[in-house]
Amino acid sequence: MDTGKFTGFEVTLEKPGIAWIEFNEPERLNGMNSPKKRDLIETVTQAQMDNAVRVVVFIGTGRAFCAGDDLKDYAREDDPDSKMPDIPHGHDSGIGTYNGLRHISQALNLAIRKLDKISIAAVNGVAIQTGLSLALACDFKIAASEARLGSATLRFGLLPDEGGQYLLVQHMGVAKTIDFLLRKRIVSADEALELGLINQVVPGDQLRAECEQLAQELAAGPQVSMRLLKRSVYQAAELSFEQACEDIAARTAISDHHPDAKEGGESFREKRAPSFNEWLREYE
Repeated sequence: MDTGKFTGFEVTLEKPGIAWIEFNEPERLNGMNSPKKRDLIETVTQAQMDNAVRVVVFIGTGRAFCAGDDLKDYAREDDPDSKMPDIPHGHDSGIGTYNGLRHISQALNLAIRKLDKISIAAVNGVAIQTGLSLALACDFKIAASEARLGSATLRFGLLPDEGGQYLLVQHMGVAKTIDFLLRKRIVSADEALELGLINQVVPGDQLRAECEQLAQELAAGPQVSMRLLKRSVYQAAELSFEQACEDIAARTAISDHHPDAKEGGESFREKRAPSFNEWLREYE
């Protein structure tokens, strides 16, 4: 995948296959605009298709992870770091808003949620609206103790239009989501943990190291089985019990006959640590 500078973020790739996507506009509280979202969609797509990538980590700089859309500069044009051609951002009419949401804003969160590679949100600070929904679309959410998370779109008379209400319901249920959204709540990292929005709270100066450790752990695991299992868990949230059983049976038919399964069995019998992902060695 391409590394280097993009619109409002930078991408680095570390061994063994950990892609760091770092939002680097702290003076804008890492606010989102249309070109940044389109660059992010392209970057996530590249991560999906690149066998050198196993784990994707999103992190911010400064005091914000991402404080929502940058309403003052949403249609930024001619950014020298952008990898995508300028196109209208929509939102100039009803159909424009529909198209802008479906093909840019919502498409970003869908791309992250559909990513087979494991994703981590390292919530270093404020995560509001777009920032919150992006974090919730990730598989793991680790927050710095000083982080604050919320939707707060009703403060502007707007809806959580990027799929945030769906992701909130998945994380904490209908009743708590209604309270969270309609009361425009912005919660501390500890409150977010109690609500089930995040997995862990760590001191701010330890956030990157904790996420690095988690990413290394996940990258060392059997990638084929992990990706199949991740997708099956998300599917289980949408399917009937019988459909979920059918889904896991089909995925198991793949994982059981992958070389990683053979290695797992042999390492157990030989009482040694398994060495998974031989098929990925050439990409390291």
